[in-house]
Amino acid sequence: MDFYASLGPLILGSRLRRASEYYIAEVNKVYQQEGITFDASWFPVFLLLSERSRISLRDIADTLQVSHSAVSQLVGNLKRQQLVETEVSEKDARSQLVKLSVQGNDVLLRITPIWDAISAAFAALVHEEASIAALFEGITAMERACAGRALADRITDRMAATRTTFTR
Repeated sequence: MDFYASLGPLILGSRLRRASEYYIAEVNKVYQQEGITFDASWFPVFLLLSERSRISLRDIADTLQVSHSAVSQLVGNLKRQQLVETEVSEKDARSQLVKLSVQGNDVLLRITPIWDAISAAFAALVHEEASIAALFEGITAMERACAGRALADRITDRMAATRTTFTR
């Protein structure tokens, strides 16, 4: 039996990371094969920028539910690749707006068919193995449950209950 599978929820984070790293590496192979300098980890920010003419770093962070620092770092990477440009907001000089550059728009035209192929490949995987569809539903359900009550709190409560049982 697979070591990871045998440990169940104890190793969920590691399994999700392993799956994520595999997925990103495989998608990056396709970008590379197509001669496109793009990293799959840039996708969420790049997609947002493809849907909006300009967006602030704060709005990106809020939409993706990640830290402002993480977004700044990612936008910095995209800027170094000349895929995005930044400008100071006219409404708030403290706010930086991000938009796709001319080169970024060119890359967008080249990677959109890849995104369509990714969706089609996953649809085929779901057709082959129906339980894959449950993966997405399960991740969404887990995120929702942990947003309602943090996992750390749930674990701490279980530890407290165990301590109470043993100290009686």
